[in-house]
Amino acid sequence: MNNNLRIKPAKLSDQIVQQLEHMLLEGSFAPGQKLPTERELAAQFDVSRPSLREALQKLEAKGLVSRKQGGGTFVCDNLVGGLTDPLFELIGRHPESQFDLLEFRHALEGICAYYAALRGTKNDFLNIRQRYDEICQAQGQHDLDAEAAAVGRFYSAVAEASHNVVLLHLVRGLTPLVEQHIRQNLELLQQKDGIVSQLNSHRQRLMQAVIHGEPDQARQASNSHLAFIEEALLEADRERSRLERSLRRSLQN
Repeated sequence: MNNNLRIKPAKLSDQIVQQLEHMLLEGSFAPGQKLPTERELAAQFDVSRPSLREALQKLEAKGLVSRKQGGGTFVCDNLVGGLTDPLFELIGRHPESQFDLLEFRHALEGICAYYAALRGTKNDFLNIRQRYDEICQAQGQHDLDAEAAAVGRFYSAVAEASHNVVLLHLVRGLTPLVEQHIRQNLELLQQKDGIVSQLNSHRQRLMQAVIHGEPDQARQASNSHLAFIEEALLEADRERSRLERSLRRSLQN
């Protein structure tokens, strides 16, 4: 047999790299998160620390992790950098883009809810419940920034439950933009009586459909929730336009 054709077994460090890359891909570690210590990872993979250290060096060379002397190893924040570039910042600041973003969220969050109901686990459902409770806690503290962040984490938890790595990383990549969008919406909509309880009711309906394994109902609940927000924002725009016209007329007189 020609020795040149013999398939060489993969190095142990390369196998560790593949395992860690898979964990990064499926969302086991979030951008910016600190990895377990070398000792803990070596025990988890049942490998020597030198082999693990070599694997971490290869991940660092790929730009997937960063290592800090004496501080540990961290997942790189820029894993989702392509979706947080200046163009997306511009979209976040441009008022007319807000409805485009809502339309996109219809498609993205609706399909996440569908697959979360189809594939979610008990741990996923527990995580979604916890995120919903965090929204209510932030509302009780009247902290819009905390509420927007909590709502963003709620939608991320639904995306995680979908067990679709493309959906998960798309949602994570858009999180800064979506949270900014949510913050703007909350600031505008909270002025309306009863709006908070209605939004909570919608999210609760979405959560229950996911937990009860009802994919079509979960997608419909997500779409109905966003349609309600869109109509409320449109009505707020119409009301603001009426006030501006009234002000102009009074100034002319």
